[in-house]
Amino acid sequence: MLLKSRSKRFIFLVAAVLWLVACNGNNTNTAPQANESSTAQSSPAPAKTGFEADLDYIRKGQYTYVWVFSRKDGKPLDKDDGAFLRTNAPQVIDWVTTDEGRKVIAGTNFDLAQGNLGLLKKRFVAEDYTGR
Repeated sequence: MLLKSRSKRFIFLVAAVLWLVACNGNNTNTAPQANESSTAQSSPAPAKTGFEADLDYIRKGQYTYVWVFSRKDGKPLDKDDGAFLRTNAPQVIDWVTTDEGRKVIAGTNFDLAQGNLGLLKKRFVAEDYTGR
C-alpha cells in the first residue's frame, strides 16, 4: 500500500515538473531583449485576395498540374464556356472561377497535354501555372 502511494506521488511530481517546464518554454514575452533592436519589427504580410488567393487555394490541393483558362476576348466566362471546359477536360479535379469571372483555375493530376489541351487552346488562353 505504501509503495502504491509513493508511486502515485512520484508520477504526480513528474507530471507537475513537466507541466512547469512546458509553460516556461512557451514564454510569450513581447519585450525586446537587450541585444535586439526594437526598430526591427516586421509588419504582417498583406492577405492575398482575388486571383492570388484562389491560386493559393488550388496549390494547397497539391495537384500535379495547375492551369488557368480565360477567354481570348477577355470577357467573363459564361455557361457555355464552363460546359466546354468540363466536357473537354474531365480529368480536372478542382475548378475555381476568379478574376471577376474572367478566369478559371484548374487543378489536376493528369497532364492535359496528353488530353484535349490543343482543343482547349483553340477556344481559350491557356496558361500553365504548374510549378509557379
